[in-house]
Amino acid sequence: MSIDTLTIPTQCVTESRITQLDYNNIEFGKIFSDHMLVADYKEGQWQTPQILPYGNMSLSPATSALHYGQAIFEGMKAYRDAEGDILLFRPLDNFRRLNISAERMCMPAVSEDIFMQGLEQLLRLDAAWVPPTAGCALYIRPFMFATDDFIGVRPSSNYRFTIFSCPVGAYYGQPLRVAIESQYVRSAEGGAGFAKAAGNYGAALLPARKMQEKGYHQLIWTDAREHKYIEESGTMNVMFVIDGKLITPQVSTTILAGITRESVLQLARDMGYGVEERQVSVDELMEAHKAGKLQEAFGTGTAATIAQIATIHYQGTDYDLPAIEGRKISNGIAVALDQIKTGQAPDQHGWVYRISL
Repeated sequence: MSIDTLTIPTQCVTESRITQLDYNNIEFGKIFSDHMLVADYKEGQWQTPQILPYGNMSLSPATSALHYGQAIFEGMKAYRDAEGDILLFRPLDNFRRLNISAERMCMPAVSEDIFMQGLEQLLRLDAAWVPPTAGCALYIRPFMFATDDFIGVRPSSNYRFTIFSCPVGAYYGQPLRVAIESQYVRSAEGGAGFAKAAGNYGAALLPARKMQEKGYHQLIWTDAREHKYIEESGTMNVMFVIDGKLITPQVSTTILAGITRESVLQLARDMGYGVEERQVSVDELMEAHKAGKLQEAFGTGTAATIAQIATIHYQGTDYDLPAIEGRKISNGIAVALDQIKTGQAPDQHGWVYRISL
């Protein structure tokens, strides 16, 4: 599917920075594309968006987002197919989730015209930045933050919405060692854990760093009340194959409704696998491992896509999982998902948004 774009006022760079990019050695999140979309919310409405050269923004020291945390974001990817067109994966779902986050953080909804038409025009302009290399993509970061220059705890009256992008390779270069967290809390019931709010990630940095210093890549968060049930893992939703069934915690006010998560579950059902969305206790996980029934564990997310988990640490013990190469369900879904995203397989669910160049 596609849309007709309206012309957004555009200021192009005088010289592209794409010559700095080595497509065979792309570090995640280090080099940014030439342009960005910017739209300001003032006097109760969105102003005309602009496309500008990617660059720094001028902010007041009193900018309210810096003090009170009204900031949200999304993550999505664009791919290039065999015909050279740009393929976006489920961008309307990102648009809808952005506005769910905006509502929770007391921010104005972004219009579909600004989000989708701005995104399409931006990608047409920076089409050369979409890597042609297998395993790479253009990572897209829509975000919004409060811009009142006012010190006082209240919702801002002014906001800025921006989209920028960066070419990326793999987020994780190896299977993950993760640790089950039973002290710190990511989110509690009734909080903002389901929103992609900046503060959710900031509060997770300290416990994540503590475990990284011990040799683990990510945490598996547990519930805030009892630390008894699995929630999500760092930047990802988390899934397990136990005795041939794909099992994952159901989404709630404490768990992000991941778009990759939903896609993986749908593909698993399409392939005829049993799927369960329910509470998963740490005890169940440990018992399954002891019985030899914990066959696979992996994270799902836009950045990581499917990130295999090799080891789970809990209460001082490392529990190693079966070899990655023998994991039928997650490996099969990973291949199928990649083929849909890059136009190599039929898109039976209408997930792919095509931008013809």
